[in-house]
Amino acid sequence: MRCALLYSGGKDSTLAALLLDPFYDVTLVSGTFGVSAVDPARESATAVGFDHATVDLDPDVARDAVERMHDDGYPRNGIQQVHEHAVERAADGDWLAAGDDQFDAVADGTRRDDRVPTVERPLAQSVEDRFGVDYLAPLAGIGRGAIDAMAADRLVVESGPSAEIPKADYEVELRALLRERYGEGAVTDVFPDHTQSRVRGLR
Repeated sequence: MRCALLYSGGKDSTLAALLLDPFYDVTLVSGTFGVSAVDPARESATAVGFDHATVDLDPDVARDAVERMHDDGYPRNGIQQVHEHAVERAADGDWLAAGDDQFDAVADGTRRDDRVPTVERPLAQSVEDRFGVDYLAPLAGIGRGAIDAMAADRLVVESGPSAEIPKADYEVELRALLRERYGEGAVTDVFPDHTQSRVRGLR
């Protein structure tokens, strides 16, 4: 069975891949609006031994998300909107090269304690029904402490301020679009400082 797992290069999505690996042929998939390169995620995928692919996301979704974040003054709703779109794009499979087999499942690294992004049951069921795939969230029942412990045991992880750790996640591109449209001050106003992780390899 084949699984497309939405991948940023961070510890959560990498742990999700490791948990699914015994059961699926996992391909790590980074969504992009074409604003920044997905090279950091590709490098992380290679470092942990998984295939990597890129799926193009709709730039209109990014523009709408940036407007929403600017109007809200915080990123939550915009990131949720982008994540839902990315799950649907990964599940759709129309981005695969001719002759490639469709995926049997689509997954992400969302955790039990995440406020955003999340995939609620109605969306998961809708994705499964519309695209004929299973939706998987292998970390959905695991808390942050346990995830940190598993990551420390299995992964070599680089951590630091979110603006300084190169990854291929929505936040990087949304920050760039917000900066382009509203200036650096808007980025500082909308995105709180927090720590990001990027996987460098396996222990």
